[in-house]
Amino acid sequence: MAKRPRNRSGIPGTVAAAGQAGTAQAGAGPLTAAQPGDTGAAYPGKRFGLPQQGPMSVAGMGRRFLALFIDWLLSMLIALWLTHSQIWTIAVFAVEVYVLTALTGITVGKRIAGIRVIRTNGGPVGFRWSLVRTALLLTVVPPLLSDRDLRGLHDRAADTIVVRL
Repeated sequence: MAKRPRNRSGIPGTVAAAGQAGTAQAGAGPLTAAQPGDTGAAYPGKRFGLPQQGPMSVAGMGRRFLALFIDWLLSMLIALWLTHSQIWTIAVFAVEVYVLTALTGITVGKRIAGIRVIRTNGGPVGFRWSLVRTALLLTVVPPLLSDRDLRGLHDRAADTIVVRL
């Protein structure tokens, strides 16, 4: 029985996959789609040309929940400081997530968790798509319904993906 070549991560695969591992970088242009004849994603983000692990790989759910928790806690503290009431927490959270995602793709919680939001073409999110993403995020359910690339409904609607820094 012949041995299959191993890619950079040490997992048996094709030589082509070994040459493509870890090639996507921030600001390096559009993410690439899967190659013809590719039978499916072996890992989250493969069909977008993202590496399996390391920088620019798809962020796991643990990091996302950590970022969400930090952003919510920060929003609660800001609302309490400004209004002496927790009622405004959702408004502060919405503004923080909308503005920071539109401008940088990184909220305070995402920065601490080491993740960011980008468009699937590799570009910044922008104000229009950040509004779509944030509005759906606030409904709570879309982020819980993810596909094989760990993209929630809010990410699919805004054509975004969450990656590691």
